[in-house]
Amino acid sequence: MQLFITILHVVLAISMILIILLQPGKEGGAALAGGSSGNQMYGPRGGGNFLGRATTVVAAGFMLTSITLAWFSSEKVQSGSDIEDAVKGIQDEQDGEGFDNVAPIAPEKPAPIVPPQPPTITPSQPPTITPEPPPKD
Repeated sequence: MQLFITILHVVLAISMILIILLQPGKEGGAALAGGSSGNQMYGPRGGGNFLGRATTVVAAGFMLTSITLAWFSSEKVQSGSDIEDAVKGIQDEQDGEGFDNVAPIAPEKPAPIVPPQPPTITPSQPPTITPEPPPKD
């Protein structure tokens, strides 16, 4: 059932894309350019053509299949059919082979944490200048 709805959902999505692309534009942009048809943009809609009605029907079907697929998905997740069964199977295998009885490994003693020492800055002494002896003539 879910496979059928998924295929129908994909077909509706593709057909909705094609129907929307086939529809002509509204007034060709003349209302934006200041044409005389500017007042018709806010007026009542004329009778819907075939493509407009087809878009409505296909969009409604697309929404219905989306909601149905979401319902199927949430039902499967709530029942936990896949994940819980896989975990249970792994636990059953481990019980038979003795993987649960592995002795824990003792952790090594961690090295003591020594805070870094700030660098010692010694004030530099000004250079000592020794006077040169005067030259002998």
